[in-house]
Amino acid sequence: MSLTPAELEALIISSRVALLSTAIVAIPGIWLGWLLSHPNWRGRAIVDAIVMLPLVMPPVVVGWGLLMLLGAHSPLGIDIAFTGLAAAIAGGVVGMPLLIRASRIGFENVDSRLEEAAGTLGLSRWQTFVRVTVPLASPAIVQGLILCLARSLGEFGATITFAGAVPGSTRTMPLMIHEQLQAPGGDEIALRLVIFSALISLAAMATSEWLARKVRNSSRGHR
Repeated sequence: MSLTPAELEALIISSRVALLSTAIVAIPGIWLGWLLSHPNWRGRAIVDAIVMLPLVMPPVVVGWGLLMLLGAHSPLGIDIAFTGLAAAIAGGVVGMPLLIRASRIGFENVDSRLEEAAGTLGLSRWQTFVRVTVPLASPAIVQGLILCLARSLGEFGATITFAGAVPGSTRTMPLMIHEQLQAPGGDEIALRLVIFSALISLAAMATSEWLARKVRNSSRGHR
């Protein structure tokens, strides 16, 4: 089973957009996961609810919100709608809650006694975070990053609302599947794209588990 040039283009765009999406939200997503892993601070519940909204809201609503914030009538004076960057931001916003949740679980499972021990050895809080906390939480962080990547690959609603389906720029595989389902005789192409999308998603999940297991085993080996 091979892809036509147009289908291959959609696959390349999807991969590029998903990688950029994950890169954009990686640092803020991990930081928010760490922040939310600390329970005793005012406003935590509100922040938690806000960052998880894209996970439960209809993606079209998320796309509409991004269009209002970063579109032609942006109050920030920024107009990036219907560009490749818009597609990446849409995918990142929808996928980031998965990264935040996985990172939070990873940080919550870090033994605080190890962090305290690092402090007694003279490490600063930042050094302890980089050299102790993050490595111990890294299996969950890796899984969160790959889940975010996979979610970005499959994003449709926010992308079509905020970025459109511009051939060669923002027409990802999900958008092309939708187009083919609306076109006469496009079922065969849509089915082929669905199969490739499913294989990519399975590969992403398998890679997530493999990397997390490898990092976990490596961490145990250094103890």
